[in-house]
Amino acid sequence: MDIVLALKVLIMGLVEGFTEFLPISSTGHLILAGSLLDFTADITREKAEVFDIAIQAGAIFAVCWEYRARIGAVLRGLPNDVKARRLVINLAIAFIPAAILGLLFSKMIKEKLFAPLPVAIALIVGGFVILWVERRNKNGDRVARVESVDDMSALDALKIGIAQAFALIPGTSRSGATIIGGMMFGLSRKAATEFSFFLAIPTLFAATIYSLYKDRALLSAADIPLFSIGTAAAFVSAFLCVRWLLRYISSHDFTVFAWYRIVFGLVVIVTGYTGWVNWAH
Repeated sequence: MDIVLALKVLIMGLVEGFTEFLPISSTGHLILAGSLLDFTADITREKAEVFDIAIQAGAIFAVCWEYRARIGAVLRGLPNDVKARRLVINLAIAFIPAAILGLLFSKMIKEKLFAPLPVAIALIVGGFVILWVERRNKNGDRVARVESVDDMSALDALKIGIAQAFALIPGTSRSGATIIGGMMFGLSRKAATEFSFFLAIPTLFAATIYSLYKDRALLSAADIPLFSIGTAAAFVSAFLCVRWLLRYISSHDFTVFAWYRIVFGLVVIVTGYTGWVNWAH
């Protein structure tokens, strides 16, 4: 692996980690970053797609490490703790919609929507949705009825799971869909964010394992350095991002991310249309 490819892999890993848990779409940013870096000039498009999913393992490990005490308590409490069992059941319920729809439509989505223009449109639309939800909350139109993930119902979990399924569209944002969806359905900002983090563990883990197994014929031992650099970069950046976001939400809303999405989406469209940036497809 030459130094140029190593730098590209490092950048892609950092992009994954910094964007996975913010409501700005890691998949969308990876598509745009890969396009800007011309990532597929160094490896095949198919292997690049596997790489984008596999490095999510770094983000999974970051969340597991940040919440290691809570995860350990939940696992130990499964035999006797009602709240621990409820959380695990709710995570399973929320996981199902995206898992089913992903298996059914992932190939079609990759063929039709994994390109800069669809990502830009999804970024803009998602930005306006976040602005609408935050404005409604600021106006006091809805008061949170669920302050802790321990108090969520199965119906709450199902609704958030359906919201997560929309994130199959690149540029939507898995974390954005689950956090904003949770807030729309009555969860507090803190509860929605924490449930989104917990839900990321089975969701990203399943996506990573499935992708590696399905496309195992494309991979070899020579790819280990490539995936290791990307995963390590994703772990470090995701860990820093999770810690920062938990502090941020204690005193801020998500409006800044909404405007970032809108502005960035418009920049992608304008620069692509004018030819200022050659967004490869």
